[in-house]
Parts: sequence; C-alpha cells; structure tokens
Amino acid sequence: MPNSVDLNNVEELRRFDTTGMLDAIASLPDQCAAASGELMEKVQLPEYQGIANIVITGLGGSAIGGDLLRAYAAEALDVPVVINRGYDLPKFVGSSTLVFAVSYSGNTEETLSAYAQAHERGAHIIGITSGGKLRELLRGDGYPIVEVPGGMFPRAANGYLFVPLLMILQKIGMLPDLSTPISEMIYLLRDLCVQFGPEVPEATNPAKQLARKMYGKIPVIWGATGTTEIVAQRWKAQINENAKTPCYWNVFPELNHNEIVGLEVPEELVKAIHLIILQDKADHPQVQKRMEITKEVFQDKVDGFTEIKAFGNGMLARIYSLICTGDYTSVYLAALYGMDPGPIKAIDFLKNQLQVRGDQ
Repeated sequence: MPNSVDLNNVEELRRFDTTGMLDAIASLPDQCAAASGELMEKVQLPEYQGIANIVITGLGGSAIGGDLLRAYAAEALDVPVVINRGYDLPKFVGSSTLVFAVSYSGNTEETLSAYAQAHERGAHIIGITSGGKLRELLRGDGYPIVEVPGGMFPRAANGYLFVPLLMILQKIGMLPDLSTPISEMIYLLRDLCVQFGPEVPEATNPAKQLARKMYGKIPVIWGATGTTEIVAQRWKAQINENAKTPCYWNVFPELNHNEIVGLEVPEELVKAIHLIILQDKADHPQVQKRMEITKEVFQDKVDGFTEIKAFGNGMLARIYSLICTGDYTSVYLAALYGMDPGPIKAIDFLKNQLQVRGDQ
C-alpha cells in the first residue's frame, strides 16, 4: 500500500488539509486560554442552590467535553455527572438538575430535543454554543450562554467546549480554584504543539512516527477506567473522522474480562491490529500489572504495541497531553491515506437525509 504523502513535506501536508485541521489543532492552547478568560467574563450566572446532579447533553465533539468533566471531576464533585447522547433526557432530570446544553453548531437535533425537555421540567440550564437554534432558544428563555467562536469543526473546538464547563462549576462554587492546573495544561499544550507540528520532521516527531505505525493497520486504543478512558474514546473518534479509517477502543480492566479472548481469529485480521496503550501515572497499580500481562498475551498475535505515556503533573495537563498526541496523529494518518481530514461526507449525508425524510 503506497503512501500518498511525504510527512516531511509541509507543503504537501497542507495541500491535503484543505480546511486547516492542523491549524485548528494547534489552536487548542489558545482555545483553553480564551475559554478560561475572556469568554467567561461575558457570562452572567445566577446563584444556584440545591443542585443534586449535573447532565451534559450533546453529541460527538460537543459531548466529549462532558465525558472529560466526568472523568476529571469524579473526585472533586459531590454530585453525579451524567452524559446524555440522545433525544430524551433521563427521567430524574428536574428542578434540582443543572443541564449543560452543548452544541457547537447550535443545530444538533438531539440536543435541541433534550433542551426542550430540560426547559419543560424546570431544570437549571446553561448553554455552550457558537449560534444556531440553540442560542436563539437560550436567549429567548433567559438562560446563560457561553458563546464560542464559530467556523470550526466541533471536534477541533474541544478547548472551547470543555474548559467552560470547568470554569462555570468553579464560578458557582462546585469546583475549587482551577487557575494552576489550567495554566499548566496550556503551557504544556503550547510546547507539544511545537513538538508535533508539521514542520518537525518524522525522525523527531512522535505523532508522525505513530501515524506511520498505524498506516495500513487497524488501530485499537486501550485506556484505563478513571484516567485515560475518555482519551481513548477521543482517539477513536478523531481517527475515524480525520483519517476516515476504522478504529476501536476499550478500557482496562473491563477488556480483560472479554476482549482479551476476542482477538484469536481470523488470524490475518488480528495480525493487522496495532494496539495503542494509553498510560497515566495515576492508573491503578493492578491495572498497570494487567497492561503488562495483556501485552504478553498478544505479543505474537497482533501487528505490535505502542505505549503512550501522559506528560505533566496535574491531571488536566496529563489528559490533554494525550489528546494533543492523538489529534496530531490522526491528521498525519489521514495524510498517509491521502485523505482530507476535514470533510465528513457520510455524516453530512446522514443529516441531510434525516431532514429530507423528516419533511416527507
């Protein structure tokens, strides 16, 4: 399978990247800085009392921020966080629920449906969007809005869609001061965006090297519950959408109770799998042992393993070091396949057909 692009040829990389996905990824630290500063200065929040649970409702790139919040704040919040990826809200949602309605475009039909239910049930609602019908509804109903810049793919606007969740919960007293962990995250991201950038040659660029390992293979991303689970899910989605290729994910220790026996046959397909194991210093000691033993099980069966270790001190920095690595890798993998990372034609077709058939 011949490669379509020389990863050291920056001009050629950008020729395939017609929508500027590489630049969008490089903007992540600036997104986080803006979302923790100037964007939040414009948001007026009422006092919230008696919040018993938090629901983030959204899809795709607009939902992953909720997943990250759930993972990051699990030990800091004393109320449950639930992610809703459908048209209907859970039955428990009511006047003691804080609902974040997140839709980058503002026109995600599932999110608009869930918003209507939250409003009807008297929930506290905060919106995060760049515009569309959601912004119109939020304004009309008098709910707070975090208005983020438009013109990006939702999957490339992760900083705008995640950091406001943290900042709002800090503002209303549900999370402690986050200035230090967010500053560390931004500083680390700026450094990594240089290390992984298109100008850095493959010989010294870990993201380009990893894309090369994945090329022609089936990437399977393994994370760990409580640390890198959501990052593994993010990697899977980014590789699907940017590189237009199959990718799958799972988590320790769950995968040791099923998937570990599901990679036997067909041998030629299993041999095409390249396993990526995301590692964090906070992984449970037993999970760390499981990772090593699981590698032994598969060492002669799959194409190979790559272990990616999180950088940084704080959990936010470590999470985003892995996200940044995966984002760049997915675009370089797209280049190797000769794919434009931006367009998502199958999703656009599906949305169009839903609208057409809904009008029939």
